[in-house]
Amino acid sequence: MADQQTTGSADLPAAVRWADDRLGIAKLGKKNLRKVFPDHWSFMLGEIALYSFVILLLTGVFLTLWFRPSMAEVEYQGSYSLLKGLPMSEAYESTLRISFDIRGGLLMRQIHHWAAVLFVAAMSVHLLRIFFTGAFRKPRELNWLIGIVMLFLGIIEGFIGYGLPDDLLSGTGLRITEGLVLAAPVVGTWMSFFIFGGEFPGDEFVSRFYTVHVLLIPGLLLGLITLHLILVVYHKHTQFAGPGRTEKNVVGFPLMPVYLAKAGGFFFVVFGVLAVMGALLQINPVWLYGPYNPAEVTAGSQPDWYMAWLDGAVRLMPGLESSFWGVTISWNVVVPALLMPPLFIGFVALYPFIEQWITGDKREHHLLDRPRNVPTRTGIGAGISTFYGVLWLNSGNDLVATQFHLSINTITWVCRFAIFSAPLLAFWITRRIALSLQRADRDRLEHGLETGVVLRLPSGEYVEKHAPISKYEAYALTAHEQQTSVSLPAATDGNGVQAPHRWRQKLRARLSSFYFADNPARSQNRPMVTSGRGGSVDGPAELGADSGGEREA
Repeated sequence: MADQQTTGSADLPAAVRWADDRLGIAKLGKKNLRKVFPDHWSFMLGEIALYSFVILLLTGVFLTLWFRPSMAEVEYQGSYSLLKGLPMSEAYESTLRISFDIRGGLLMRQIHHWAAVLFVAAMSVHLLRIFFTGAFRKPRELNWLIGIVMLFLGIIEGFIGYGLPDDLLSGTGLRITEGLVLAAPVVGTWMSFFIFGGEFPGDEFVSRFYTVHVLLIPGLLLGLITLHLILVVYHKHTQFAGPGRTEKNVVGFPLMPVYLAKAGGFFFVVFGVLAVMGALLQINPVWLYGPYNPAEVTAGSQPDWYMAWLDGAVRLMPGLESSFWGVTISWNVVVPALLMPPLFIGFVALYPFIEQWITGDKREHHLLDRPRNVPTRTGIGAGISTFYGVLWLNSGNDLVATQFHLSINTITWVCRFAIFSAPLLAFWITRRIALSLQRADRDRLEHGLETGVVLRLPSGEYVEKHAPISKYEAYALTAHEQQTSVSLPAATDGNGVQAPHRWRQKLRARLSSFYFADNPARSQNRPMVTSGRGGSVDGPAELGADSGGEREA
């Protein structure tokens, strides 16, 4: 019986047609390769994180061919003469061999390390973009949680990789980590023995860290990234408000060929930048530190930037201890290292649900907010960033003191006060700036653009002539809804029975009133475009917005 081929599949190359006859990839590809994605520079932040992860996998495969995850002691006889004849672990010896004796090894090591730094940085900034624009709202709460988990795993992955070479700097960081683990009441000692395979540093932690670093966490990250991208396609990509863009459509470019070409080119840009950084910017010169020795410590040791906030929190806490029934609780470690991080990360992870409960907004959102139009959320984001920044700054209090000839005690006390006052001040200032920008937008809509032309009226008064803004700009400025605060329900029902959970309803009403306080009055329903002084036009109808589906720009 002759093969039955469709017209479309007959035009495919023979190899592709063979696969399509058995897998049906042409029909699947036709639908998904024409998927429309919006175009905005901030969306590249997620791409940078993705491409950095790919580069980490590629360079990591190269490094695994030469690295020996063993604590067995050997005598160094490699090319670096200053360490020749010194006893060290196989892990450190193989790291030196990669750096000095393997062709391209140092370049790959440094690209790998810079890619790890960029991976965490790109994820952090990407999450900030999502937070400030409200991209975490329904139906994307799950993707927000996935992003938080990926960031946490990326930080752990980077820290474990930082400890694998078994040099003095990484050993100092692991020694601090061991102290944090031991501070956990009841289970601290057991956890430390489990991680390090006995008394620190032990003989097994490198092999255990290696397995986690090259198999477990990369596998988890790969699965979460895949799920994240599937949800992005399923929910459709968010977009900024503008002419023709609604909650029911996507205006942009198709995945094939436009977006794939741009994304492919951008991947090589990221790879090229990391290659240049790896070739010209030295990072983690382990040969300068020497092998780890528990009796020594690296002066001025600093962790990678993404672990600095935890180090800064430990440095910030006063030395407080308590004893209960023969058990000593080191509050100077428990509070900053075991209590503060889960509370801080937990608040950030649960914020979409907290905001949804406060505002009562359970609708689906596919249009992004301008940060100025949600001043309270923007202020909260600024406060969270400032809290992190103070801890990050305090992690280098010793270097700041020596470089600027300041007292380290003064720096520590300033940071202790700033950790409480600076986030509140940042919240208040940011919120007022956002409200001021809203009022500036309103004035721009009502009065138009300043032309610099001064006219004299018959009465003798001098006024500046204003030109009306375009309807497209006006639509972009007004294409958002202004919500109202949640009102407090009646204390009793029709039968005089008191409503349950009254205290919770009061709390929600007060928080909602605070969240929406001082917002300039805006349109409550559909956005109305005010064209200078020349009346108004209905935005979506006038500007040709689609009622649904996807649209190619």
